Amino acid sequence: MRGILASSIGVTCAAALALPLAPPAAASVSSVSSAGTPAPVAVADVATRTVGTAGARTGARADVPGSTQSLPLRPLTRDRASGAVLGLTPRTVRTFSLLGVVWEDPSVDLHGRVQVRTRAVSTGDWTDWQDVETHYTQHGADPDSSEAASGKARGATAPLWVGESDGVEVRVLPEPDAGEPEEVDPVGTGPDEGASGGEGAGEVSTLPAGMRLDLVDPGEAEPGESAGGAEPQAEPGESAGGPEPQAEPGGPEPQAEFGESAEGAEPAEGAEEAHTGVMTAAAKAASAANSALVPLGATQIPSLTAEETREELVALRGTGLTEQQQAKPYIGPRPSIVTRRGWGADESLREKSFVYTSKVKAAFVHHTASGNSYSCSQAPSLIRGFYRYHTKSLGWRDIGYNFLVDKCGRIYEGRAGGVAKPVKGAHTMGFNSKTTGIAVIGSYGSKKPSSKAVKAVARLTAWKLGLHGMNPKKKTSLTSGGGNLYAKGKKVKMKVISGHRDGFNTSCPGGKLHKKLGSVRSKAAGYQGR
Repeated sequence: MRGILASSIGVTCAAALALPLAPPAAASVSSVSSAGTPAPVAVADVATRTVGTAGARTGARADVPGSTQSLPLRPLTRDRASGAVLGLTPRTVRTFSLLGVVWEDPSVDLHGRVQVRTRAVSTGDWTDWQDVETHYTQHGADPDSSEAASGKARGATAPLWVGESDGVEVRVLPEPDAGEPEEVDPVGTGPDEGASGGEGAGEVSTLPAGMRLDLVDPGEAEPGESAGGAEPQAEPGESAGGPEPQAEPGGPEPQAEFGESAEGAEPAEGAEEAHTGVMTAAAKAASAANSALVPLGATQIPSLTAEETREELVALRGTGLTEQQQAKPYIGPRPSIVTRRGWGADESLREKSFVYTSKVKAAFVHHTASGNSYSCSQAPSLIRGFYRYHTKSLGWRDIGYNFLVDKCGRIYEGRAGGVAKPVKGAHTMGFNSKTTGIAVIGSYGSKKPSSKAVKAVARLTAWKLGLHGMNPKKKTSLTSGGGNLYAKGKKVKMKVISGHRDGFNTSCPGGKLHKKLGSVRSKAAGYQGR
């Protein structure tokens, strides 16, 4: 295991570090005397790397559609109270809303705790210390996949949403004898609980090599685009052309039955008119992957009635349906889904081509472990943050999840390639083939998910699994691609709707959400008419 060697060096601190109330244009720290008077201090030793679109400004808020600041973590004077040996002292940075710690080798785990404090732009106040979920690599591509072998992948913590902030402090507390992953929800640990001390060098400790803090500004949705769509629509009956698809390495060729046979079909009633102005080629390709469902440029895929969904199933699958599916198709009504264009995806961040698996036999449910301090109107910003973090910080080809669900029950398209198609994601290491990954935005180790979110997961799985004739209450056989629970090549009987922890040794999707999966299975089966 590669590591960082933090040797003991004497460090003299004449002043504690603090920050000015207003952020300067460039990243900096400030020293404060015992009298509390701030004085600017240069930070030439702090390397800041910005990953953004061409023309991003370095002195002001980054241009649309976002940017990433990277700051290497430094050895700290070890504090007896906290035990921190690595981190960053308080500093002013450009505005960001999401953060995570990244390191070089994705196969190396971080055995320890990562805690952060941030300063809100709106108030100028610093938060208490918050824990960042450190076990996140298992939300990745299968070990022998082309995505994992690209040489771009990196290890990382889960992303933490902190809202608009312009100051940050970080401390890393190693736990050399760490055991199984803990249930970690980002919560405060108290404003005075173990200050991390000044930058210097602490005692010897082994941590992943090349650790850095990535600060993500998710940017804004492009002009004229929706930022999340309308409220989730009531269930029916209730009141109220792009790049050639790639096959999996060593797997069957991608099937053309999903949407391709329905090319030119009339979009569903209530679908948007085409919005094709100022669309890049990559944006058109991502939108065209849903052309059997909605016009090019649509920001939302509308819900359908049960009958409309059955008719669409025949149009999408055609001769690919089994005799049983043709005689009595068990499929839930298609729910409303916000498209990538709807949540403001910058399509230049992802790989150009789409990768498909042969079919969808199971759905894995996740939580994003990003905290619960977000409003539903902010969900598109969180998703843009996850997307940028997955592609630019972790080196993945696209956002890892196939779908995301917010606390208000809105459903969002994740990885590009078409919501009705078997897009191969990077969400459950070892079981990304023949599955789909659904992430509920938030942290659910100690907090219960909302009933709207649980219902949305049930509606989505009833439809998505119904496209492939899968019964949400049954089990199915999957072959492991390699992980810490099942060796590569092992055939495993898995519930058709499973939690991430059922396929990998992890706390995801959090104990409180995992306990709701029985309800999800029952509801999904009911939506399918079983």
